[in-house]
Amino acid sequence: MVEAGDFRKGMTVEIDGQVWMVVDFLHVKPGKGAAFVRTKLKNVMTGAVLERTFNPSDRYPLARIERKNMEYLYSDGELYYFMDPETYDQLPLNEEMVKEALLFIKENMQVTISFYRDAAFSVEPPNFVALEVVETDPNFKGDTATGGNKPAVLETGARINVPMFVNVGDVVRVDTRTSEYMERV
Repeated sequence: MVEAGDFRKGMTVEIDGQVWMVVDFLHVKPGKGAAFVRTKLKNVMTGAVLERTFNPSDRYPLARIERKNMEYLYSDGELYYFMDPETYDQLPLNEEMVKEALLFIKENMQVTISFYRDAAFSVEPPNFVALEVVETDPNFKGDTATGGNKPAVLETGARINVPMFVNVGDVVRVDTRTSEYMERV
């Protein structure tokens, strides 16, 4: 159990049967009246964001989130299969759960899956991935002088902005947290 006065960013707590992560918090001590904790919470299962105030002495159970590295195997159209490299157990997940991660993962790539009470709720790609550019505008003489960017489509379907010198067929490193081009590989 943790008191609301001890909330910190990134902490996960169970409130009203739901798991919430503390996104932001502020301890407020007004001149009159009792102190309180103003928080911004994010539901880890649904992604809903909630702003709520707590009495600093309110107590809530900590939610233990387990994270496992797993390998993305394949998709059969409806389900996406991931394998635990230690036990070789396969975990099928629906598209809704993996939609955002699919923009940056290919078959046989390692991902991190988060579980709460043995139920998977999110899939995170590695922080940096190397993917091939499959579609972008051709560059022309003199276009590198401006230092501008152009849109590109990667082999996974992700759309990012790349420098003018990047061509179709180039492999680029992408930061999956921000969807930004890092470098050409």
